[in-house]
Amino acid sequence: MPLSVVPTPVGNLEDMTLRGLRVLREADVIVCEDTRRTLKLLNHFGIRKPMISCHRHNERARIDGLLSRLESGENVALVSDAGTPGISDPGCEVIRAAIDRGLPVDVLPGPNALLPALLLSGMAGGRFFFAGFIDGGDSERREVLESLSKIQAALVFYVAPHGLSGQLDLFSSVLGDRDAALAREISKVHQEVIRGALPDIARISRERDIRGELVLVVAGGGKRETRSLDETRGWLVLAERMHDLGIFDKEIANMLSESYGIPRNTIKEALLKFKIGTGGSG
Repeated sequence: MPLSVVPTPVGNLEDMTLRGLRVLREADVIVCEDTRRTLKLLNHFGIRKPMISCHRHNERARIDGLLSRLESGENVALVSDAGTPGISDPGCEVIRAAIDRGLPVDVLPGPNALLPALLLSGMAGGRFFFAGFIDGGDSERREVLESLSKIQAALVFYVAPHGLSGQLDLFSSVLGDRDAALAREISKVHQEVIRGALPDIARISRERDIRGELVLVVAGGGKRETRSLDETRGWLVLAERMHDLGIFDKEIANMLSESYGIPRNTIKEALLKFKIGTGGSG
């Protein structure tokens, strides 16, 4: 049986798909980020199934047991607290491990915060780059943002409400006076989108107590110019981050080559070094 990756509502429970409900009802076990959160969802739909927690602190330790269940023929459904597992949520390592073991994986389409926020921003006309959460201190975040600043595509970030104004000030100082949209509480009662120039949104965040799940969409950079590799070494930081997010090498090479004017083979060689350095097999 496949590992079934099941998206769950980010807000309104009516967003749960009929197929997702069927898969959960047919599962032998449901692997979830927080059993308490998932239990509320299951209770709402009258589903009673055994659950196993799988979060960022224990995901690797769970992998062998979950793969053994799959190999024995059990139906294993993977969910997170909200949205699609593995997208800035636990689950990516379990999915990779199942694929590496040659086990079937099925990913259901369904709720997420990324696409609604992108569409609500009005910047969904072409390519976009999903950066997720940017972790680390200010210097590390600045380095990542500088590497993203040249991309000619809308940038989509998940941002935490804690210390929001400081985060947005940093975004503004690196990315400049770009159009942006801050979407909060997607698919919930208090859904809201704040649109405007990035510095203006940063100012609003200082004046208001903005809470909830937040997605920030920022307009892409200007026209690409061909630069030397020494001038564009920031692309290495971005390539490594995209690799860590599980994006396929071909997609990374195409996007960075387009944005930075770097030969695709040069990018692929760098990706190979990342894999050797981390012991990756993908």
